Amino acid sequence: MISGLFHEDVNNGIIIDRKSWLSDSMFGVSIGYFLADLAMILWYFPSLGGKEFLLHHGLSMYAICLALFSGKAHMYILMVLFTEATTPFVNLRWYLDVAGQKTRSLYLYNGLALFAGWLVARIILFVYFFTHMYFRFDQVKSIFALGFYSIMTVPPTLAVMNVFWFWKISKGMVKTLCMSKTHAGNGKTD
Repeated sequence: MISGLFHEDVNNGIIIDRKSWLSDSMFGVSIGYFLADLAMILWYFPSLGGKEFLLHHGLSMYAICLALFSGKAHMYILMVLFTEATTPFVNLRWYLDVAGQKTRSLYLYNGLALFAGWLVARIILFVYFFTHMYFRFDQVKSIFALGFYSIMTVPPTLAVMNVFWFWKISKGMVKTLCMSKTHAGNGKTD
């Protein structure tokens, strides 16, 4: 994204057709990550995530593979992949929960970082994503049929899932902040 490959003023053809060896590499690494994570989810099912995680991983791998093999829509898939920047916060939250550390400050700070990261990477970024697609819809329509229908269905499905999870994160953050104030009011510290 920083290289300039996807900048509007670069005369490299339409954005939807642009790709690079780096975007191909990122997709390969991402498929490896999703496969490893999916294997863990299936191995410990449902304790690491339920059916919605299977749907999320399946749709993500499908979209990545379609972009990788077709060479189309790399910019959009990279945008959606950026949402995975929140994964370390999600994983740390799970580890702290399993370790019985929900009352520690680190759990609270991680929850705040998860909330902020999710808002930026999974809510605001999707608004930008859909706005970008809207203003370049003539390019989006130029993709082959399967690619077009996929880009019109997979990102909106993931966006709905992200909004639902954000609602749950928000509720959890409010609950944790209320518990934190209660503990502080009682003179308890960690």
